[in-house]
Amino acid sequence: MSYSPDARQLSSLKAILFLLCLLPLGRLLWAAYTDDFGPNPVEFVQRWTGTWSFNLLLITLSITPLRAMTEWHWLIRLRRMLGLFCFFYATLHFLAFIGFDHAFDLNDIARDIAKRPFVTVGFAAFVLLVPLAATSTQWAIRRLGGRQWQQLHRNIYLISILACVHYFWLVKATALLWPLAYSVAVALLLGWRVRERRRKAIPVPRNETVTPVRFYKQKPD
Repeated sequence: MSYSPDARQLSSLKAILFLLCLLPLGRLLWAAYTDDFGPNPVEFVQRWTGTWSFNLLLITLSITPLRAMTEWHWLIRLRRMLGLFCFFYATLHFLAFIGFDHAFDLNDIARDIAKRPFVTVGFAAFVLLVPLAATSTQWAIRRLGGRQWQQLHRNIYLISILACVHYFWLVKATALLWPLAYSVAVALLLGWRVRERRRKAIPVPRNETVTPVRFYKQKPD
């Protein structure tokens, strides 16, 4: 069943979504206020922000297939907010890493990025997120042009794969259930896109009974 909210309802939905996306941050602030980070506060903050970065990445990727299946075309107007919140929590995750683990020492950060593969992959994913967040405005779309903007934002597919690799390399071999679950979700979302691109790329079948138009340099006899 098709549903199309009016402008006022859509504004209300955006406000509700905005507040929902702030809940993970609220949990962090509450933990800081009550000193409820558990036995390892640094690990708690890094895991929490990393998990919610990935959650919001998956939700952002889900908008297009959900829109196609429900014909709720207005969902596309929520995608930018979700993507920016994904970048927001990824930034917190990165700041927690360089702040808690390395005290913002650039040389130490660079050595760690080069030394540990899971850090290298996570850093690469974050770097790829930066231009996506920076070009999320209408001005950027007009400046880049629709096709170039779309090509740039397709990097979200590579980011999602890098996030899976980062997650797998981060956890111990005895705790692979969640990385596997996230990877399956990414595989399903990307697989749906591949199937849709192939379906739309199928050429129009030729009708063998139709005679092609012929052009003559001179009028035939």
